Amino acid sequence: MGPGIAGRLLDPRHHTRLAALARTDSRLVAHELAAPPPAVAAALAEAEVLLTCWGAPPLTARVLDAAPRLRAVIHAAGSVKHHVTDACWERGIAVSSAAAVNALPVAEYTLAMILLANKRVLHAARRYRALRAPHDWQVELADAGNYRRTVGVIGASRIGRRVIELLRPFGPAVLLHDPYVTAAEAARLGVRPVSLGALCAGSDVVTVHAPQLPATRHLLGARELALMPDGATLINTARGSLVDESALLPELVSGRIDAVLDVTDPELPPADSPLYELPNVLLTPHVAGSLGTELHRLTDHALDELDRYARGLPFTDPVRPEDLGRSA
Repeated sequence: MGPGIAGRLLDPRHHTRLAALARTDSRLVAHELAAPPPAVAAALAEAEVLLTCWGAPPLTARVLDAAPRLRAVIHAAGSVKHHVTDACWERGIAVSSAAAVNALPVAEYTLAMILLANKRVLHAARRYRALRAPHDWQVELADAGNYRRTVGVIGASRIGRRVIELLRPFGPAVLLHDPYVTAAEAARLGVRPVSLGALCAGSDVVTVHAPQLPATRHLLGARELALMPDGATLINTARGSLVDESALLPELVSGRIDAVLDVTDPELPPADSPLYELPNVLLTPHVAGSLGTELHRLTDHALDELDRYARGLPFTDPVRPEDLGRSA
């Protein structure tokens, strides 16, 4: 696990449940496996299950040689690509992820931002702060509101599907671009499948939920961004590399479109980046995913999976190597 994460994932209730499920020392957290300290090496030699989270070190063939009894990895976070290696799949190690659980707070963040964007809340707050006087907001915000809006969802991932689900009570038309979704599946989701260009041209808000893959790098470039209507909002909670920032910045500097960016490329923008100061940009530090109390949901899921493993049941959210080529 990454430094400091373990303490935030496990509260006293979790320590008690973990002790009931497995023989473990919940105070022992491994940050280094290639050359582990003696206590970690001893624990690794006996380990049947690894509980991992963000920042977990790679499980290389050498590490697995030092863990001959290892049978499963339960990841209390989303993507396992950073630590589950081909050597794990070759040895038949079962892997579980909390990606579906972590999708919920990201979808909730996205829903909140869609509603605020269509209501033009950031613009209204900025103008209110500047004016500090009576004003006809009905005239200035005549184009604001969430009624009869269109939202474009890029990627029917776990998060994308959650966003679609959470949007239903608000009644927007939802366009979807995902090359893996059939027309029949789109109908079941209640969305209209379209090309990426049609989605950008036809949406008041475009929200990005595709995985970071070589094929999705700069998925949204100058052409796609230029197709977005004046006043539209781009929301990115996926990965910064999916948007060509060199093409996005001119659109934002001109004020033609707005953006809500929880991720950027690089992850931390340079100190002189215009993104920090542009009035039509809401920039947050990759906080859409599980944070604070939401971390406990990840732990609950991981312990549920450990319970299932102990009872000889399959994981509820298994990771399969054949799916990794098109997932985060």
